[in-house]
Amino acid sequence: MKTALKKKHLCIVNPIAGNGFAATQVPILKNMLARHNIEENLVYTERKGHAAEIAADYIKKGFTHIFALGGDGTFSETAQSLIGHPKVVFGPISAGTGNDFIHIAGFSDHFTPLDWDVFFEENTIMMDAGSCNGHYFINGMGLGMDAQVAAENYRHEKKLSLKEDAKVKKGSKAKYLWHIVKTLLFYREQTAKFIYDGKTESRSIFLNSIGMGRRMAGGMYLTPRAFANDGLMDICMIRKLGLFGRLKALDKVKKQTHLDEPYVNYIQTAKISYEFDREVPSHLDGELYFNTRFDIEVLPKAIKIVYNPRGGHYFRV
Repeated sequence: MKTALKKKHLCIVNPIAGNGFAATQVPILKNMLARHNIEENLVYTERKGHAAEIAADYIKKGFTHIFALGGDGTFSETAQSLIGHPKVVFGPISAGTGNDFIHIAGFSDHFTPLDWDVFFEENTIMMDAGSCNGHYFINGMGLGMDAQVAAENYRHEKKLSLKEDAKVKKGSKAKYLWHIVKTLLFYREQTAKFIYDGKTESRSIFLNSIGMGRRMAGGMYLTPRAFANDGLMDICMIRKLGLFGRLKALDKVKKQTHLDEPYVNYIQTAKISYEFDREVPSHLDGELYFNTRFDIEVLPKAIKIVYNPRGGHYFRV
């Protein structure tokens, strides 16, 4: 007869997430841990990539539950170390700015008292993840205009392929908005050859979003039909457009009325490859990468996640 594994909880806290909002939630987190008789093990992130390091270290120490208090970046970093450990429970506590990923799990952007109570019920479900050239994402990946905005906004010390490390420096918020405007005005679509389900096609792409979830870019529902446990990725591909067409398309995306437009291709598949004749930017959960070829696939049931079964989650149950 097997002995039940003793639960050991770790809470990774990114204190600067949400412009410091996450730090204000720590007393609530501590109170909830005490209320549920869970030993308090809090570790604070100190730098980019630290959450992944912390999670990997504590998984080796036998921790069974890895909670993360922060935003989308914190969740993505933490998940990098959880993939390959399907018995370890991932608990995302949203306290960021964009707050797209948390909608997969059915919780609020910022936790309400009800969210806290449901979270500590520890209802779990297996969710899929995405892999691009061996690098993971849990919410979404982008090729095209949104990736170009990220590329313009970041100061490179060196370019990053999916095989290398890089150091990047963010610009100011005003600079970021300027890069959005500049990219809308001057972005030149790249032609991609893409291969999926035995088909090979070629198209100039304005925007190409690959979703495990439905939301990206702080509330844009680019892949509104996605479920995070159906073994498929949802792909919204918007073709080359002029300036007016770009503005109109983004407005329709915001209103979730874009799927029937003739310039939109919506694909659901488990695997797809993109080839470009030059190095182009992409982003995986907001992290910037460059390459000429992107081989992308679904990793089914990759992560055991705490979710709200009574919320508007993106799971088939």
